[in-house]
Amino acid sequence: MKKLFLILLIVAVKWNVQADEGMWFLMHIERLNERDMQKMGLQLTAEEIYSINHSSLKDAIVQFDGGCTAEIVSGQGLVLTNHHCGYGAIAELSTPENDYLTNGFWASTQQDELKPEELSVRFFVRMDDVTDRILRLVNDEMDEIERERVINREIAKIEQENNEGGKYTVSVRPFYNGNEYYYFVYQDYPDVRLVGTPPASIGKFGGDTDNWEWPRHTGDFSLFRVYADADGDPAPYSPDNVPLQPDYHLTISLNGFDAGDFAMILGYPGRTNRWMPSGGINQNVHYAYPAWVEASKVGMDQMKKHMDGNQEVKLNYASTYSQVANYWKNRQGMIDALTQHQTAATKAAQEADFQRWANKRKNRARYGNVIPTINNYYEQTNLQSRHDNYLIGLLRSSTFAALPYSLGNALLYYSRQNEAKRREVYPQIDGNLSGIYDNLYLPLEKGVLGALVNLYAAKASEAGIPAYIETLYEANNSDLRGYINTAFDQSLFSDKAKITAFLANPDSTLIQQDPLFQLSTVLLNRYRETTPEQAEAEAGFQRAFRLFVEGTRKMNPRKKYYPDANSTLRLTYGKINPLPPDPANDASENYFTTLKGTIAKYQPGDEEFDLPKRLIDLYEAKDFGRYADKAGHLPVNFLTDNDITGGNSGSPVLNGKGELIGIAFDGNIEAMAGDVIFDPELQRTISVDIRYVLFLIDKFAGAPHLVEEMTIAE
Repeated sequence: MKKLFLILLIVAVKWNVQADEGMWFLMHIERLNERDMQKMGLQLTAEEIYSINHSSLKDAIVQFDGGCTAEIVSGQGLVLTNHHCGYGAIAELSTPENDYLTNGFWASTQQDELKPEELSVRFFVRMDDVTDRILRLVNDEMDEIERERVINREIAKIEQENNEGGKYTVSVRPFYNGNEYYYFVYQDYPDVRLVGTPPASIGKFGGDTDNWEWPRHTGDFSLFRVYADADGDPAPYSPDNVPLQPDYHLTISLNGFDAGDFAMILGYPGRTNRWMPSGGINQNVHYAYPAWVEASKVGMDQMKKHMDGNQEVKLNYASTYSQVANYWKNRQGMIDALTQHQTAATKAAQEADFQRWANKRKNRARYGNVIPTINNYYEQTNLQSRHDNYLIGLLRSSTFAALPYSLGNALLYYSRQNEAKRREVYPQIDGNLSGIYDNLYLPLEKGVLGALVNLYAAKASEAGIPAYIETLYEANNSDLRGYINTAFDQSLFSDKAKITAFLANPDSTLIQQDPLFQLSTVLLNRYRETTPEQAEAEAGFQRAFRLFVEGTRKMNPRKKYYPDANSTLRLTYGKINPLPPDPANDASENYFTTLKGTIAKYQPGDEEFDLPKRLIDLYEAKDFGRYADKAGHLPVNFLTDNDITGGNSGSPVLNGKGELIGIAFDGNIEAMAGDVIFDPELQRTISVDIRYVLFLIDKFAGAPHLVEEMTIAE
């Protein structure tokens, strides 16, 4: 009897773990997930989550600014997302005189809300399966180029058929490495305004030190509002626009939660690689990611040198620095986690199983060479991947790695036109110059470009760097910093006034002979370069990878599969789940933190751990209002075991009733291999508790009118 009980317990644990993994399509929830979710605590039906004909939960979830997630929390278009998702917009609106990024901002009325230049949200309308329609047009005799051409032609038709005359944005996306295709219909709203944000000392509390770490104490949220025209339709910014009245907005729960409670997250996860072969993992660990990490760190160090002590420069480069720093720590965490957990070995064992299946007589012709082809591809491209990541690191951190090429080609086009055409083109070029140059700081740009071109020339040569750069590097005794400084002094592109003078008297030779234009051109040409041999290897790999995924699903037909993330709306479900006890956490159980722990980390004047005096005063007075938990503490962050990745930042964390209990903003560094392989023991999502969010809006910021706008359950 004991043995039977143990077997049943093991089965139950395995089932529970399975239920937590996956980033699921909403249209498949009823068939694949609804019963499991309801057993775990979901009180909604699949139709209440995703409906085409009626308002449902999905109507409150938006993609925010193309790279994050946000949720509608009022009938007046109020949007909650992360502070780090709104970071770029907040920095753009900030000046040294009105430094909203550092000091926070709260609009007293809707008229006080601030419009960034470019900020939009995307609503998901519906999706459908078009796999059969697309794949019936292709066959195994086609090469990859012809196959792609046929598929893209059909995709264009599908997108045109479903956009309703331009009302909607339609996107057809491949899944399972081209084994399935779905189309997604969206509606974009371009008038989105800043409503409120806490100061950086709350919204970014812990900085790079605490990033990807637990316990956390970060108030990572910001508030925006979506505006529409008088009919509720999308419209460019206008003072006449009105707050959007959405089809659905989330109810906010102040009732809290306990360990083991159901939690689900809807959002737009950016990219996972759960099907990645062992060769790809080894390539990332030993070649690609180390180059990414090194290039990012060099760029960050150069930026920080100029940002420290100059608030205007700090604001202008805050978003770029934050993005580079986030991925710098992420990629190092990936290297450590993938190595520690021997993920490549796990994948290699799975591939050995696949090969045994593929070697069977009935499978051999189609699948027998799949794994050798994949392995051969990675062996051929290891050095290239290192090169590419040094180059991408350069392009990511340095404005002037790409700007002279893009702007220079526009100026070349301009210089070759007649007077009438120039008059037509001039306003567009001239109008873009302020947006490009007004926030640039040349000493920083010189330092970043010089340091990263040096690194690229020194470390990426095994795969072949441009002869132009190699010659310069040798001629300057392996140190290009002096050359870069001189190039800036001589270049047309270092000064907006020089560009304006060129527009008045264009001469194409000035562009062609410009040292920054020449450097930028060879970098961009190398970035896009593909030899015939590389193209052939890539085509063979893509076909083999597609067959690997196809064969794996045939080999295990009873398993429930979910596609890799690719910035399409997904649902993940799990539970509130503690990590083992940690003396660094102030809370009674290690699935949440409280304001007591925030105050314990406080370091006056420290860039990462300073706190506003008002927050300290509220803590000391225990003035938490209705936002304290049952024990009288103010909750700050909490843990779930949901399966998320980048792009889920800002996603709503919902209880079994579909009520908002928090906003996802991070993961734990122990599970950094999660983009490649899901670890049910380690995988955690870190979220800011909605009670902390409302406390900060109401008690700290003194903006109770915003809370009153929301629907609260308590």
